[in-house]
Amino acid sequence: ILEALAARGVELTVIEMADRMLPRMMDEVGGMLIKSWCESKGVNVLTDTAVKGISKAGGALKLDLGNDQIEADLVVCATGVRPNVDFLEDTGIMVDEGILVDNRMCTSIPNVFAAGDVAQGLDRSTGTRAVHAIQPTASEHGRIAARNMAGVDTPYGGSLSMNVLNTLGLVSSSFGAWDGVPGGSSSVAIDSLNYRYLRLEFEDEYLVGALALGLTEHVGVIRGLMQTRGPLGAW
Repeated sequence: ILEALAARGVELTVIEMADRMLPRMMDEVGGMLIKSWCESKGVNVLTDTAVKGISKAGGALKLDLGNDQIEADLVVCATGVRPNVDFLEDTGIMVDEGILVDNRMCTSIPNVFAAGDVAQGLDRSTGTRAVHAIQPTASEHGRIAARNMAGVDTPYGGSLSMNVLNTLGLVSSSFGAWDGVPGGSSSVAIDSLNYRYLRLEFEDEYLVGALALGLTEHVGVIRGLMQTRGPLGAW
């Protein structure tokens, strides 16, 4: 939505409650670099800001920000996604954040399967179950569920949390435990002037998480190393 409105030359303001942009996929350094990039493209970005209310002001809308007010012709609310599971009440299918599934994508009722954004399946990075509402996870969920529904026993190795985003020409990506793991180590490289940032997170000799900004050529390798648990050894 930001891309489309910016392309039309709209006077655009982004309001973010967190202390940085994209708090679920970027650390403070990456989030602030994206904010700076957007501002350099003419987009006004307000972080650490919450909308207290919206009211009509003549032919416009007035947003109450607590200590300030701004007027707008259009307000777009983007507050995330939530699995649609209300219809499963009293069915016996176990639900947490999403529909709980095992490593065959089967629910708590035999021969009833769930996949995609609604399913809370194995997270490869944490060993717990999580909802990863992203296309690669949905695609793999569907494949695993279909094979098991057809009688071909196929265990699921777990999904990898990943996001790749193009913000007005600046590509950012995050994979796995990008904020690190207990006892792990990290390596960071940053070039603020050119909006380039790389953060790698390790657990022993394994790559377990990564953030990248302004860098794209290595993203497939990072994903592969995490999904295959390739030991890096002395390297």
